[in-house]
Amino acid sequence: MAEAKRYITSEELKAHNKSGDLWISIQGKVYDVSEWVNHHPGGELPLLNLAGQDATDAFVAYHPGTAWQFLDKFFNGFYLKDYSVSQVSKDYRKLVYEFSKMGLFEKKGHGVFISMCFMAVMFPLSVYGVVCCEGFWLHLLCAALMGFLWIQSGWIGHDSGHYQVMLTPKLNRFVQILSGNCLAGISIGWWKWNHNAHHIACNSLDYDPDLQHMPFFAVSSKFFNSLTSCFYDRTMYFDSVSRFLVSNQHWTFYPVMCFARINLFAQSIILLLSKRKVPHRVQELFGLLVFWIWYPLLVSCLPNWMERVMFVVVSFSVTGIQHVQFCLNHFSSSIYVGPPSGNDWFEKQTGGTLDIECSSWMDWFHGGLQFQVAHHLFPRLPRCQLRKVSPFVKELCKKHGLPYSSATFLQANAMTIRTLRNAALQARDFTKPVPKNLVWEAVNTHG
Repeated sequence: MAEAKRYITSEELKAHNKSGDLWISIQGKVYDVSEWVNHHPGGELPLLNLAGQDATDAFVAYHPGTAWQFLDKFFNGFYLKDYSVSQVSKDYRKLVYEFSKMGLFEKKGHGVFISMCFMAVMFPLSVYGVVCCEGFWLHLLCAALMGFLWIQSGWIGHDSGHYQVMLTPKLNRFVQILSGNCLAGISIGWWKWNHNAHHIACNSLDYDPDLQHMPFFAVSSKFFNSLTSCFYDRTMYFDSVSRFLVSNQHWTFYPVMCFARINLFAQSIILLLSKRKVPHRVQELFGLLVFWIWYPLLVSCLPNWMERVMFVVVSFSVTGIQHVQFCLNHFSSSIYVGPPSGNDWFEKQTGGTLDIECSSWMDWFHGGLQFQVAHHLFPRLPRCQLRKVSPFVKELCKKHGLPYSSATFLQANAMTIRTLRNAALQARDFTKPVPKNLVWEAVNTHG
C-alpha cells in the first residue's frame, strides 16, 4: 500500500528560512537544501534569499532540464498543501520549455569568438603602441583601445558566468580567469557572487547589491532611512556626508562612472582576502596578481608622469561606458524593499528592468544588455538569441497587462539622470535632520 503524502502549508514552509534550516518548494514538492547551500554552484545567497518559499520559477530560469534529476536526493517527504501557480508563471514556464525544445539555450553563436578575436588584436596593439611608438595622442589612442578591451572582457565574463561559452567547463573557467582576472583585474568569483544576488533580488533596495551605492548614489529616498544591506551585511547610513554626495549625484554620476573600476578592484581584493568561501581562491588571486604586474609595468613604459596619468584616466574612462550601461537598465525602473518573492518572479524581473532600443548592428555595443528583460527572465540564454525571444516576452507582458519598459540609449540616460536628480532634491530636504558635517554646512550655508 502506497504511503500517504505528507503536507505542510506555505506558512509552515516559511519557518525554514535560515542557514542550517533551509527548505524550498519546487512545483509543490519540498526540499531540504540546508547542507547543499554550502556546495551550490551559484553560491549561498540565491538559496538564502528564496528560503522558505516556492522557488520554481527561479529554478527553471537558472537550471537546465538535466538538473531536475538531482532534486530527489533533497526531497524531505513533504508536499506544499496550498501550492498554486499563477497564469503568468504557467505561461513563463511554457516559454522556457518552448525555447529549450527549439535548442536556443545550446545555440551560442559566434559572439564570444568574435569578442575574443577583437581582444586578441586590441591587446597587442595597445602594448605595441606604448612600448614601441612615440607620440602623446598615439598613447592616448592605445589607452582607449585598452578601455575597449576591458569592455569586451566584461561581456565575456558576464556571459561565461551565466552559461558555458566554451566547449568544456575547464576551458570555460580558463577563459573566465584570463578575461576577467588577468586582463581586467576583476575577480570572476566576486562578479558571480554579486551578479547572482542581483538577478535573484532584482531592484530590491536592501537585497540587490547593484542598487547599493551609498554614500555616492541613491535611486530612492527610501535609502534616507539608513537601510541595512542584506548583501554586504552592513547599514547604509544616510549621514551628512551621504546627504552632501547624494544631493549632487546627478552632476557627479558620469565622473564617478569614469572611475568605477576602482571600486571593482577593491571589491575583488576584499572578497579574495576575506574569510568567505571562495571557489578556486588561489586561481583568482594568481589572476589578479598577473593583472597588477602587467598593467602597472605597461604604464611605467610611458615617457613621463603626465602621459602615465592620462593613460590610466583614458583607459578607465572608456570602460566607464560599460558601467553607465549597467546602471541604465535598472536605476529608473521599479524598486521595492524586502526579500525577493518566488511567487512573482516574472513580475519583479520585468518591472525592475529596462530594455535599450537599438538596431541589430549596434548589438556589439550593448553586449546583450539591450535586451535586459529577456536576459533577466532567461539568464542562461546566449546573447545571440535575446533579440529572437524578445518579441515573445513583449507579447506575454501585453497578455497579462504587465509593463515592458524600453527606451533609446539617450532616453535611458535622461531617465537615469532624472531619477538621480529627483532623489538628490529630496536629499536636500532639511526637515529630515542628519548628523552635522562641516563640509555640508560650508557648501550649503545661505544668507
